[in-house]
Amino acid sequence: MNKPGCRAGRRAREKRKKKQEEGSTVTLSHEAQFVLLRRWLKGKGFTSSLIPVNFHDTGRGLMATQTIKAKGSMISLPEKCLLTTKAVLKSYMGDYIKRWQPPVSPLLALCCFLIAERHHGHASEWSPYISILPKTYTCPVYFSDDIVDLLPRSLQKRAAEQKEQFQELYCSSLMFFRSLQPLFTQPTEELFTQDALRWAWCSVNTRTVYMEHDQSDYLSRKKDIYALAPYLDLLNHCPNVQVEAGFNRQTRCYEIRSVQGCKKFQQAFINYGPHDNQRLLLEYGFVASSNPHSVVYVDLGTLKLCLDEKDKQLTQKLHYLRDNDFLRNLTFGMEGPSWRLMTALRLLSLKPEQYSSWKSVLLGAAVSQDREEWCIHSALKLCCNLTDDNVKALERLSQIKQGANPSRLEQLCVVESLRREEQRILEHTQVALQNLWGQ
Repeated sequence: MNKPGCRAGRRAREKRKKKQEEGSTVTLSHEAQFVLLRRWLKGKGFTSSLIPVNFHDTGRGLMATQTIKAKGSMISLPEKCLLTTKAVLKSYMGDYIKRWQPPVSPLLALCCFLIAERHHGHASEWSPYISILPKTYTCPVYFSDDIVDLLPRSLQKRAAEQKEQFQELYCSSLMFFRSLQPLFTQPTEELFTQDALRWAWCSVNTRTVYMEHDQSDYLSRKKDIYALAPYLDLLNHCPNVQVEAGFNRQTRCYEIRSVQGCKKFQQAFINYGPHDNQRLLLEYGFVASSNPHSVVYVDLGTLKLCLDEKDKQLTQKLHYLRDNDFLRNLTFGMEGPSWRLMTALRLLSLKPEQYSSWKSVLLGAAVSQDREEWCIHSALKLCCNLTDDNVKALERLSQIKQGANPSRLEQLCVVESLRREEQRILEHTQVALQNLWGQ
């Protein structure tokens, strides 16, 4: 039986908690740009019970104003709301794309159209959508070299490749940009700049939904799988939710259904897939807190730090591991070192007279007790090296953040989030390995 006042006290606590939760979100529905966007989409046949809100932890997202049941529809966006290459080819830019040889890629066609529409401002048909797109992104393609250097070594290489890939696209597209001059009074060199293309490239890469299109005779043979989805792309990613998403050919809508459902006044999430934080940062420019798919990668340079250079078979062992695809995806997770990492270490631990065991070890055969202890000790050494690297990077980040401009600060904060998440994994790994060592 409750003591007098207990029920009233609980009600008061619940009321305070609800008030705190409400205070942590700011509704954006009444802001002019969102009023205009919803009105524009309504004219195309789209309405939604989800409203734009600025959440304290995830930033801009969508909140459910009514309960979404399990397997219930979260959002259904009519085809005419989607910005695809089909819409681009039907536009004023279509004839220029159709005439150009060799054909441009679906990605470049969408990028050019976004740049042109942004230039047209309020005169643009897609202005209500383009006006709410981010002005800049936190993908590595935006990072200066000193920020790239703060990334984990395993990600630095992929970030450099992303920047090279973008640079190649820009340089190879200059002639096509010039061919669009009749569409503009301003010189195309001033419109289709490297910065403009980077913004459009990130807009497409980070915000499109996957949607296969019929191959166009006017575009390159690269897969056309992009669809920019206004309003729907305000949904944030959460690794712990499940959704069913895809284009419904019967309703001619891109639909998302929530597997678990969503409570009223809670943020509605989607799931981009089982991506670790390095991939999320590389492709989407953010990091997911407590991501169950996240791991810490061990690159070859770090791996070599724990190896015995006096081992005359070392070079041969590394070649053997590479030939059998065992120098990729060597990781630490919350449970400790991965099977692939321990298998690679077991092979590296073998003595010269154990050469005949190489194949069986890669297939999962056990090694002797002393070799297993060598592997655990080496894994601990790797973990400590990665931890030291993380600590130094976080110290450097703290220094560079002071006095950084808002755009640069945002980039640094994303890198810092990644480093902190990886530090958390390494701490768990160290405990797991020390327990193994003590057995």
